[in-house]
Amino acid sequence: MKIAIIGAGNMGGAIARGLAKGNKIESSHIFVSNRGNAKLEALKSEFPKLNVTTDNAEAAAKADVVLLAVKPWLVEGVLKELKLDASRQILASVAAGIPFAQYVEWVGAEMPIFRVIPNTAISQLESMTLIASYGATKEQEEWMLEVFNEMGLAMLVPESQMAATTALTSCGIAYVLKYIQAAMQAGIELGVYPKDAQRMVAQSVKGAAALILNNDTHPSVEIDKVTTPGGITIRGINELDHAGFSSAIIKAMKISCVK
Repeated sequence: MKIAIIGAGNMGGAIARGLAKGNKIESSHIFVSNRGNAKLEALKSEFPKLNVTTDNAEAAAKADVVLLAVKPWLVEGVLKELKLDASRQILASVAAGIPFAQYVEWVGAEMPIFRVIPNTAISQLESMTLIASYGATKEQEEWMLEVFNEMGLAMLVPESQMAATTALTSCGIAYVLKYIQAAMQAGIELGVYPKDAQRMVAQSVKGAAALILNNDTHPSVEIDKVTTPGGITIRGINELDHAGFSSAIIKAMKISCVK
């Protein structure tokens, strides 16, 4: 399968790099287009076998899968420019908030379409990527999951859940980073050097995630393991609850769920 990535910005560039590092698609089968040359040249210097061009239509014409990595307000114009072949191509888009019905209207034909929502950790091959499909076969869905599982963890979700799950993952990674920032500030006040505090807290977050992802467990179970009676951890947990920590997270997720 050959894939064209339309747009080499932060997300498009990260996806191109992730694909080039993986084994699912050969670098010579990846086509990246962008209006300017600078980002294309940077990609080419890292991965010489990538195909780069400033012509979106040229990149799309050579691909089996065309992935739009442009801003939502640019999608309609870019689609008109590409002239996709609905009989042989698959359309994928990372643009948030655009429903399948709108893509069908813009393309002017029924074709397999995927909405793909990674988060910024895709640059580290650690994204939580959401995928919704329209008119796709089971084999096409499995292929798309395999592609993005090489860049972290990918999950297939119904379009009706895209807004909610985007709040949990694409927005949610910022809330995790906010916790890391706050914990660092506490460490600095307690006399720990900023860089040391940052590494300590970031590794603790990574470890907490590994406990959940690698074991058949639940956050409450893991919290119980470190909250001994009369201990210092339960004091901190209770203070978080008194301060509305859980409520603040829930409110942040809900307000980020824009349908």
